Amino acid sequence: MQYSNASRAGTNGVADVLRGAIILDLATNGGMINMPDQNSSAENVRLTARVEGIVQAVGFRYWTQREAKELGLIGTVSNNDDGSVAVVVEGPQHFVLQFRNWLRSDRTPGRVDKVEETSSPATGEFKDFWIM
Repeated sequence: MQYSNASRAGTNGVADVLRGAIILDLATNGGMINMPDQNSSAENVRLTARVEGIVQAVGFRYWTQREAKELGLIGTVSNNDDGSVAVVVEGPQHFVLQFRNWLRSDRTPGRVDKVEETSSPATGEFKDFWIM
């Protein structure tokens, strides 16, 4: 399955898929992204992302939690020591893709320069969405 990111009009970019990891350079996003087909858009999937840029001390975790909860997703968001933010979300594939598009959009607080992400089947370990 392929999905396009049209959240930033006028941008042009390419995503490289390396052994299931999707590495996105948001300065040039807009390319086609391959996500594993989970056989059903209603089946739960997991997105694990590392977000780089100006993403600490700008409300990024709060707004990430808010967006995830609005989409009915569960998981965590936390600051990393290197200044990046770690995000893990689980839920129906359709909503995880919406969240991923939001994460890559200009609607996030601060400035997102790069997102490294992987997708996998959901583990079911979360009951809510928490800021760590």
